[in-house]
Amino acid sequence: MDTRTSHGLPFADRAQAGRRLAARLLELKLAPPITVLALPRGGVPVAAEVARALHAPLDLVLVRKIGMPGQRELAVAAIVDGDPPCMVIEPSLWRDAGLAPGDIEDQRQQALLENERRRRVYLHGRAPLPLDGRTVVVVDDGIATGTSVRAALKALRARHPARLVLAVPVAPADTLAALRSEVDQVVCLEQPAVFRAVGEHYVDFD
Repeated sequence: MDTRTSHGLPFADRAQAGRRLAARLLELKLAPPITVLALPRGGVPVAAEVARALHAPLDLVLVRKIGMPGQRELAVAAIVDGDPPCMVIEPSLWRDAGLAPGDIEDQRQQALLENERRRRVYLHGRAPLPLDGRTVVVVDDGIATGTSVRAALKALRARHPARLVLAVPVAPADTLAALRSEVDQVVCLEQPAVFRAVGEHYVDFD
């Protein structure tokens, strides 16, 4: 896990954070072929800089959370786009709530449709890039709780990459530790002791 802290906060903007992240990733000499995946929307400008530096194709990984019935803000599952799409369940919450698959069917269908809509809008309907046997670098502009990222990583692992790397400019140490088992390597530039929101660590977060 490469989580050295260089005390370079705040980042000027996402592009600058992406260039710094790309420089760190270049030091690792990742094995080709490489594909970079961004979590939209904030992860896209960061990942664009990474993909450019690594001379790698850039794609999106689209995630929609599914909330507990009657408590939608509590994510019990997530739909991750792909071919086919993947539903990732939080087992403890699912079990404790006594949910059956049909209990979230409406939300699941809505999430599938929304991911399809976003892929049409962002990528004009282009199918997800194949990941089998590739080094896959998953990029976001930062991580707070890690719920969406964890779902994305679980789904991406099922697509058989040779190596799965999570790369972010900033995240709290406890969140990174919880995600470590989902990937082969974590790269994070900054782990501030006080972490409330990703946007607090950027001058320009528009």
